[in-house]
Formats: sequence, C-alpha cells, structure tokens
Amino acid sequence: MDVFEAVAEPHRRALLDLLVERERAAGELVACLPDLSQPAVSRHLRILREVGLVEMRPDGQRRMYALRADGLVEIDEWISRYRRYWPTHLDAIERHLADTHGTEKGVQKP
Repeated sequence: MDVFEAVAEPHRRALLDLLVERERAAGELVACLPDLSQPAVSRHLRILREVGLVEMRPDGQRRMYALRADGLVEIDEWISRYRRYWPTHLDAIERHLADTHGTEKGVQKP
C-alpha cells in the first residue's frame, strides 16, 4: 500500500486530522472514533505507520502516536502540479456568487 491508498480511507484521514493537532495516546484515538473498535483503530494506525505518515513511541504502558509531516511530501508534490489552476477557479466561483447572490468579495450589495 502507498500513501495515496492509505489516505483514501476516511477513518485513516480522521486519525490524521486528530494527530495534526497533537500527539495522542492510542486509547485517546479510539475514544475519539466511537464508531470504530480498538482493533480497527490499531489496524488503521499500523497502515499509517507502514506508509510513513504516523510514528509511534512507547510511553510506559501507553503507545503515543504522532503525525510525520514529511510523510505527506509525496502527496504535496502530486497536488502542487494542480495548484496553478486553483486561483482561476476560485475567481470564477467568486464571480458566480457575486452575480447570483448580489455580493462582491463577501460584502452584500445595498
């Protein structure tokens, strides 16, 4: 599995979203995702570790997980090819909203 396959799964993205805030214990991650069992969270964390997006360190009886931001470099490099299209599309959306809702740059017209 590669980093793209790993982040394609919604629960793994949820785990990354939690870890972007701060390092967390495995039990805390399980508590934050009540729709997943502890074994399921552990499997997702293992996959994220294997692709280099998460690191684990023991802390007494706990396992602490942290985001490895350098693991996201591959995704960032892929996305960077498409960033040049974003300003044009965002400008078009802004023009459309202004035309249809009577607003300009988020300010309501009188």
